[in-house]
Amino acid sequence: MSNREEWKPWLEELDRRRAEGAAMGGPERVEKYMHSRGKLDVRQRIDRLFDPGTFREIGPLVGTMEDIPSDGFVCGYGRIDGRTVLAGAEDFTVLGGSIGAGNTAKRYRIAELAAQEGVPLVTMLEGAGHRLTDTGGSRAPGDLQAYADLNGQVPMVCLVMGASAGHGALAAPLSDFVIMTSYASMFTGGPPLVKAATGEDVTKEELGGAHVCTRIAGSAHNEAPDDESAIDMARLYLSYFPQRAGEPSPRSTGPDTEPRPVEELLDVIPPNDRRPYDMHDVIDLITDDDSFFEIQPAYGPAIIIGLARFGGRPSMIVANNPSYLAGSVDSAAAIKATDFLEVIGNYDHPVVFLADNPGVMAGTKAEREGILKWGGKMYKAERRLANPKIEITMRKAFGFGSVVMAQNPFDNQTQSFALPSVNMAAMPAEPGGRSAKLDAETQAQVERDQRSGPYRLANRLGSDDVIDPRDMRNAILGALTLAENR
Repeated sequence: MSNREEWKPWLEELDRRRAEGAAMGGPERVEKYMHSRGKLDVRQRIDRLFDPGTFREIGPLVGTMEDIPSDGFVCGYGRIDGRTVLAGAEDFTVLGGSIGAGNTAKRYRIAELAAQEGVPLVTMLEGAGHRLTDTGGSRAPGDLQAYADLNGQVPMVCLVMGASAGHGALAAPLSDFVIMTSYASMFTGGPPLVKAATGEDVTKEELGGAHVCTRIAGSAHNEAPDDESAIDMARLYLSYFPQRAGEPSPRSTGPDTEPRPVEELLDVIPPNDRRPYDMHDVIDLITDDDSFFEIQPAYGPAIIIGLARFGGRPSMIVANNPSYLAGSVDSAAAIKATDFLEVIGNYDHPVVFLADNPGVMAGTKAEREGILKWGGKMYKAERRLANPKIEITMRKAFGFGSVVMAQNPFDNQTQSFALPSVNMAAMPAEPGGRSAKLDAETQAQVERDQRSGPYRLANRLGSDDVIDPRDMRNAILGALTLAENR
């Protein structure tokens, strides 16, 4: 018998075991729980994430000796836009995607490899949390420990694509960017546990649906209508980031990477600071064409955060939005900005601050929501940011509202600018004057001083220049040239 013939039974056994590991929960369960509900199955999700033909599985035989295909978790590595990425996905068709010992080992393994090899990590969730039948405890590394340790070393993206509970759902808050499909839900304990613990009857959607998580709780960043859109969004997000901290972000070339005046800004931005406008319109005009990717748009909308490109360089934008609460910084907006500043601080992205606010939010509601605490945390995150910082005061920025938006001398800005109509001071002149009980002459002088704000500031080099609104993009590109060695 030849060597080839002797190998045949061994290879047949290997093929059989691999087929068992790849079978998921079987055709009936895959159809019932995934395809009939308009979802991709776990292996289709993996295929959608990676460039065609590049995925290599890790641990495909885990669970096969217990007849649990892949132990309910498919993981491995492949390429996204030509760059290597690790990923793991829960398989709801296998024991509800629950987490057993083999599943935990695979989760730990990919996080370990992400740290060791300096590779981004993507996690896809749809599972019931810890497997109740897996009661054997041992002294072994925990996957959540690995996820926590990995934070800040490489980009981490989490997609919630169905119901995700307990231990599995904790991958979301430990990740940098969380996407939920419209039919997903996420919670520490599901409706049955809530009923047992509190007597409350609640649906999965009411407890932790995409609406709750992206608009109210802020526990997820962006919502996508379906699996395909969520996976495409994850790929897009990663395109703005390097493989690991300390490496340069990928730059692009294209038709809209050169300097250009933006005449339309004179139509978009009212010089009167009491008139609202949508800062999204400004961002779309000054960034490279079609490059702005907004993060967490439905939570804390008084501040806009997102990724964009200026001259092909990935950058971050933090901008007040005068069309919501006049741009006042409330707790939700501060929380959102703080979290993302801390993520971006691990990488090399320049941060462009577009300030236009009457200050941080005041009033009993704001104070009870912790605006003093969260505003302070936003300032601390901004102050500690070592990335290139470019600040533009658009029309107004009063008191702490200017501080959290990086309008601070000796704060390591690469460049700081103001538009000609800027009105700025410790507080607005009219209510400030009433509070201080100023006489009419003094009140008039205070108002004149505020209106000359940009020139008084520039006269003392509190701002590097007062610029024409049409020159905003070019001023930013110039500042990025100054910071190109960072």
